Amino acid sequence: MLELLPFVLGVIAAAILAGLMAGLLGVGGGIVLVPVLFWVLSLIDFPAALSMHMAVATSLATIIFTSISSARAHHRRGAVDVALLKRWGPGLMLGALAGGLAAKFIQPDGLKAIFGIIALAVAVNMAIPRTLVLAQALPGSTAINAAISFVVGTFSALMGIGGGTLSVPILTACSFEIRRAVGTAAAFGLLIAIPAAIGFVLSGWSVPGRPPYSLGYVSLPAAALILPFTVGFAPLGARLAHSLDGIWIKRAFALFLAVTAVRMLISAFG
Repeated sequence: MLELLPFVLGVIAAAILAGLMAGLLGVGGGIVLVPVLFWVLSLIDFPAALSMHMAVATSLATIIFTSISSARAHHRRGAVDVALLKRWGPGLMLGALAGGLAAKFIQPDGLKAIFGIIALAVAVNMAIPRTLVLAQALPGSTAINAAISFVVGTFSALMGIGGGTLSVPILTACSFEIRRAVGTAAAFGLLIAIPAAIGFVLSGWSVPGRPPYSLGYVSLPAAALILPFTVGFAPLGARLAHSLDGIWIKRAFALFLAVTAVRMLISAFG
C-alpha cells in the first residue's frame, strides 16, 4: 500500500489544481490533469508505453461528469448557445470518437507531441493581452463548421481535454461573446468526453500491462479519486476569480502551461 502513496497524493494534487483552474479561468481540468497524471505515473515507474494513454483516457472519463455540472450551471444563466451546440455537436462527437480510436495507433511520443504543441499555442494565446479577432461571425457554411468541430473534437480527445481550451479561442476569434463561448464550450465537453472515452476504452481493451480495475486505457480508481476534488475545488476557484487580478492569473497559468508543454515536447523528442 505504501508504494501507492506517491501516486494517490499526486493524483489528489492534480485534481485540486485542475478544479481551481477550472473555476478561475473556465478551462477544462484536462489541460492540468493530463500532464500532472503523466508525470506522476512516470515517477512511480509505471510502464512508459502506457503512461500518456492512461493519463489522457482517465482525464476524459472525469470530464464526462464535471462537464454535466458545469454545462447545467451555464445553461441556467442562458450562456449556452443551443443552436451552435446542434450545429457543432455531430462533428465534435465524430471527431472525439475518431481521436479515441486512433490513439491505439499513436505512439506515446506522438501523444506527447500533440499535447505539447497545442498546449504551447494555448499558452501563447492566454499570454496575449488582447483577444485575437479574425472575423465578425462564425462561417455560415455547414461544411466549414463541420470541419472545425471535427478537428476540435479529434484533438481534444487526443489531448484528454473537454474542448473549451480549443473552442473558446476559436469562437472569440469569430467575435463570439466570451461568457457565451465559455458556457457553450462547457456543453461541448460532454459531447467530446463520452465518445472519446469510449474510443480509449475500446482501443486499450486488449493492451497488456494495464493496472487493475482499468477499462481499456481508463483507470477507474484514479477517476474516482479525481472527481470529488475537481468538483469540490472548482467553486473555490470561481470565488477566487472575483477577488484576484484576472490578468495575473492568466499569465501565471500561461507560464505553467508553457513550461509543461516544453517539458512534454522534450520528453517526446529528447
